[in-house]
Amino acid sequence: MGALKGRDLLSLADLSTEEILFLLDLAAQLKSGKVRPRCTNVLGLLFSKASTRTRVSFSVAMGHMGGQVLDLNANLTQAGRGEPIEDTARVLDRYLDVVAIRTFEQSEVETFARYAKIPVINALTDLEHPCQILADLQTVFEAFGTFNGLTLTYFGDGNNIAHSLLLGCALVGLNIRVATPQDYSPLPEIVAKARDIAGDRASVTVTTDPNQAAEGAHILYTDVWASMGQESSADDRVPIFMPYQINAELLALADPAAIVLHCLPAYREKEITHAVMEGPASRIWDQAENRLHTQKALLASVLGLDIA
Repeated sequence: MGALKGRDLLSLADLSTEEILFLLDLAAQLKSGKVRPRCTNVLGLLFSKASTRTRVSFSVAMGHMGGQVLDLNANLTQAGRGEPIEDTARVLDRYLDVVAIRTFEQSEVETFARYAKIPVINALTDLEHPCQILADLQTVFEAFGTFNGLTLTYFGDGNNIAHSLLLGCALVGLNIRVATPQDYSPLPEIVAKARDIAGDRASVTVTTDPNQAAEGAHILYTDVWASMGQESSADDRVPIFMPYQINAELLALADPAAIVLHCLPAYREKEITHAVMEGPASRIWDQAENRLHTQKALLASVLGLDIA
């Protein structure tokens, strides 16, 4: 537990391969009920964006361990009235034991972390969503028992999910392909970082060809085509992204034992069809549940809790 005690998680690249595997193993033990960490700590949720799974899973995880949660809605705190993030950080640092921040700019969580001594967790920014990918990796490992030799293909917008998937897959040696329309690729610097992390252990591919990307893949993954803050462009994106929809035809190109993931919320018949989402390849609900277990593992680790 000591290796992650007091640590921030602002990006998946903050973790080593060994640390990710440790968290996934601990999450599996927590899910099975083999271990039960206990705490009296307080978690603050400083969320500027809407949330269902992240808010509820963090709250339930902390409740299961005996801790408390303060929901620091931006509309109900001075942060929502323009208080500088560094001032908020220095005050909350003296009240809380850990904070999870869900916001727009990556620089906000980075600034908060510079001014706070407590662990700071990125609960989603426009750049990354590291907590989601920990749950995704747990779901993949549950399905296949390994990462070696597997290929995950992500279809859609080169957004925060695509960025964190690139880094997370590279860290565990899982081949990753990202298929996006021409002008919606992930940031080149994230792709380069993923390739540097992966080295010879895994391949990192970015393409505009969804069919080629699906060929033989073991995991097909998608997300909404317009993220929070992009709602005004949602209708315009539909014809651009429709070739990247996960449907029966795309799934047929994948490995026969392929599974399908979606981080939710889903817009059925857009990025994924109802039939695939409810079909035998779907592991979407296991994936959603695993948010609870991986976040519990993360909280227990950064707080340095005793595991019994």
